[in-house]
Amino acid sequence: MKQSSKAIAAVRDRDRAALKEKMAEMAKTHGFSVGELFGGVRGAKGAGKGKSLGVAKYANPENKSDTWTGRGRKPNWLLERLKKGAKLNDFAI
Repeated sequence: MKQSSKAIAAVRDRDRAALKEKMAEMAKTHGFSVGELFGGVRGAKGAGKGKSLGVAKYANPENKSDTWTGRGRKPNWLLERLKKGAKLNDFAI
């Protein structure tokens, strides 16, 4: 039972990531950022009333759903690539 729940959650996460990527591509094609169209992230877990988590500025090229706003700790996927000689701008959205 747990495996099926995990499989369903994994498919849902993959579908959501694919949709986010399509929306970002469509916005970019028309000269917008997703943040311009939707005003940032709202209703996320942990976000206080009236607070926004911000718009992602950097994305993992191997998994576009892995993003970072440029605030706080750098994610591990980014740290690994920076150690290998990549530049931060290589991951800009």
